[in-house]
Amino acid sequence: MYNPSDVGKKGSLFGLPYSQQEADLVILPVNLDVTTSYRDGSSMSPQLIVDESSQLDLSLPGVVDPWKLKIALGEELIDKDVNDAFRQKAKKVIEILESGGQPSSPDINEVNSFCQKVQTMIEEKCDDLFDKGKLIGVLGGDHSSSLGLIRSLSKRENFGILQLDAHMDLRNAYERFEYSHASIMYNALKLDGVLSLTQVGIRDYCEEEEKYIQDSSKKINVFYDEQVFENSLRGKTWLEQTQEIIQTLPDNLYISFDIDGLDPALCPATGTPVPGGLKFNEVVFLLNQVVKSGKKIVGFDLCEVGNAVWDANVGARILYRLASVLGVSQNLLVLK
Repeated sequence: MYNPSDVGKKGSLFGLPYSQQEADLVILPVNLDVTTSYRDGSSMSPQLIVDESSQLDLSLPGVVDPWKLKIALGEELIDKDVNDAFRQKAKKVIEILESGGQPSSPDINEVNSFCQKVQTMIEEKCDDLFDKGKLIGVLGGDHSSSLGLIRSLSKRENFGILQLDAHMDLRNAYERFEYSHASIMYNALKLDGVLSLTQVGIRDYCEEEEKYIQDSSKKINVFYDEQVFENSLRGKTWLEQTQEIIQTLPDNLYISFDIDGLDPALCPATGTPVPGGLKFNEVVFLLNQVVKSGKKIVGFDLCEVGNAVWDANVGARILYRLASVLGVSQNLLVLK
């Protein structure tokens, strides 16, 4: 009886009628921004995205009935008040570091212990959902929100990561936090199931991360935002550049989307905005080309969306596109 042209139901992800039990794809909201190093607020973005998502129109060019992919929202795993309490502890550590001081080990250890418990909880939840035959996407929260999903997935199959981001996130325990949002890819690459990393949109990084790439035993490919722009000025099309990106990807692929990979005009309230970045339609084109190349998307995350209505509107549209390309790659949706 569902009519995809009717008014979307508020409080339901994309206004869709599917329950978690019948869903093909479960989106796990992770209300986490404890280790954010600049602006907080991303812990509130999952609910904002859900609120905004119901006003989306659900047809997409090139995909037959994308709304037939059964998408449902999972339960919240982190209490907002608990997140906020540990966020204040982390802020204290960060403020001491930024003033040139040395924070106390108990404060650091307390934050690290909490974040470790959160990742274990997310991993166990994903284990349970995978055992039930579900596909999973994580909706953060800061970028560390996705590590539990990547851990769970890496126990089941081997895959590469396509990371759309302004930052490399390859720091070892940034600001003393082992599960920092700036350490997500450093932690992910420790996992045996993660074969490679391809980064697109990078424009803010440090010497430690450059050295990590040089010394890494795993294949890491970086498509710097400045170089992509310069290539376009010299006549290389975005199609040609996306083909080069795709050539670095293995058959099984996890997509990690930090929204600050976009032009900050599309995400001004994100935690660490950086000038430059990808346009919305450039991202859509890249995702579509990845699927058309035959890659299988095994999971994804969308993180770092800011606590603002415009950012949530854009985030909801990115989330819907990620779900749709996963659906096509898993043969749950078909191309026109």
